[in-house]
Amino acid sequence: MRLDLATIFPAWRWLKRYDSGQFKADFIAALIVIAILIPQGMAYAIVAGLPPITGLYASVLPMMVYACLGGSATLSIGPVALISMMVYATLNPLYQIGSPTYIQAACLLALLVGLISLLLGIFRFGFLIRLISHPVIKSFIIASALLIALSQFKLFLAIPLDIENLAAFLTSFYHYWRFIDLATLALGLSTIALLLGLPQLLRHTRFGHILPNKFLAIVLKLIPLLVIILIIIITYVFALPEYGIQVVGEIPAALPPIAMPFWSWQMLLQLLPGAFMIAMVSFVESISIAQATAFQNRHQLNSNQELIALGVANISAGISAAFPVTGSLSRTVVNADAGAKTPLAGFISSIMMMIASFYLSQYLQLLPLTVLAATIIVSIWKLVDFKPFIDTWRYSKADGIAMWITFFAVLFIDISTGLILGIASTFLLMLWRVSRPHIAVIGRVQGTQHFRNIQRHQVITTPELISIRIDESLNFLNVHTLKEFIIATVSQHNGLKHVIINCSSISNIDLSALESLEDINHQLQKLDIALHFSEVKGPVMDKLQYSTLPQDLTGQFFLTHYQAVQQLQQDGSSPP
Repeated sequence: MRLDLATIFPAWRWLKRYDSGQFKADFIAALIVIAILIPQGMAYAIVAGLPPITGLYASVLPMMVYACLGGSATLSIGPVALISMMVYATLNPLYQIGSPTYIQAACLLALLVGLISLLLGIFRFGFLIRLISHPVIKSFIIASALLIALSQFKLFLAIPLDIENLAAFLTSFYHYWRFIDLATLALGLSTIALLLGLPQLLRHTRFGHILPNKFLAIVLKLIPLLVIILIIIITYVFALPEYGIQVVGEIPAALPPIAMPFWSWQMLLQLLPGAFMIAMVSFVESISIAQATAFQNRHQLNSNQELIALGVANISAGISAAFPVTGSLSRTVVNADAGAKTPLAGFISSIMMMIASFYLSQYLQLLPLTVLAATIIVSIWKLVDFKPFIDTWRYSKADGIAMWITFFAVLFIDISTGLILGIASTFLLMLWRVSRPHIAVIGRVQGTQHFRNIQRHQVITTPELISIRIDESLNFLNVHTLKEFIIATVSQHNGLKHVIINCSSISNIDLSALESLEDINHQLQKLDIALHFSEVKGPVMDKLQYSTLPQDLTGQFFLTHYQAVQQLQQDGSSPP
């Protein structure tokens, strides 16, 4: 395979035709995204049990790397709530939160996630996204969003709460609710009121109607940053920490340090399962967001290249004192709406983040923790929607069961176990469905050459002939169901001479199924009943040729089912 510059360095595809108009659009988009990214980055670092500065570090090198290697023009790489919660769930049982070992383990976890993603991309394992069904992912995100929102109540109420799962949360809340700090709660509720109320106020007041729609949209996206600036000023003027309000505290004014995290073989083995789960979820979330924006903008997207880009981005996070990252839905939507034309918008955002981490740290350290918790609760809570559970249950009981298993496992056990059980339940239910295929006795619709289920349509049938259609490929899981169906059907029809299996829906057949068909043919022969096959696909017929079934078959192979029925009815003879 010939490698060109665009293959090695995907950014070359858009850099070679980059112009000043695109730069202007990317620069404006970067300004808007950075206004959201600064509070989100700090907040999600706290969710992961890490110092707030690591959230800013996680938004520097990873975005630069993705801009060079990624394929999406608008995907915003950085810290996200779900991955932060998974980091916390992985590290909390192993290390003390906030300790140097915990921080180093988070960096090592990012490095492992990056290496796993990179290897999966190099060896073209992008198809692994299909292993997790959409209902399970929906349920996983909803349950995780609920846990993430609940996890912020320890900052929102200023009491120590266990957030490993819902049961632990409720138990710890019962023990500590008497110690809720009312000043902290009041400030948190005020922040939520501002975050929810200001957008409505702007949209429905005269001031909102005066502003141009595009400018109003920008102002609405900047509201979280404006609220944070306002509260930082209030905190400084009124010395809120003196009233017991906990603030972010000291933030080092420095660029991300570049260094390999401390590691040992024991740490690697402990973190590897969590790293694999985070890599899978990170890729699924990132590629889903990137595919949505690529479809809207008619951009090509290669899942294996996205895995490579995401892998190198996480490796860069691991060596720059950060934690695992992935694509953010909220920031990607903002980036696209703000008019980003190329991945350079993310690169510009990362430069702005470096400036912010260096020059704004002295101001950000006055930010109350309850305010960060409020911003997370507002942004996450909209994901907690139970309508998908109802819709999925109505459409498919199996998918509905998988969703509820995932939901309750995430809430009452932990995030990683919940996802594993969700994936496992999906496969078990899929195997159950495959083992119970739809099988029907069919008859001819009058005046046509079409055959339909006798239980659904008015059709023509013949007493000495039974037509059976199985709507699934034949394998060891379902061939016994077909055998039982044929036995039950034959036992109900006296004088039967012919059984025809319509193979129009069979695209594959394994050895177990082939041996069972040979046995069915042999058993029917003892009853003087001929077995026939119609509409056998070429690949299936090729496999049958390697068996003795074509030579031992008591009946025939027919090109069409109509031809089979017509010939056997006209023949009227007994089977050989």
